[in-house]
Amino acid sequence: MRVTPGARGEGIEIEAGRVAVKVRAKPEDGKATAAVLELLAQALQVAPSKVEMLRGATSREKLFRIPPA
Repeated sequence: MRVTPGARGEGIEIEAGRVAVKVRAKPEDGKATAAVLELLAQALQVAPSKVEMLRGATSREKLFRIPPA
């Protein structure tokens, strides 16, 4: 997924076949990554502890794993 930190609004969209996540948090000290994780968990109705980041802690391109229901 592609992350846009420091956006005016928050949301998850599909853009050109890719997941795009926009968060208000600035990309400092992992705040934007934490906001993405929370937003993703909320959208998928799973606990944030169930969402695992596999790649992209310091990148705008991130990969998450969500366990099957």
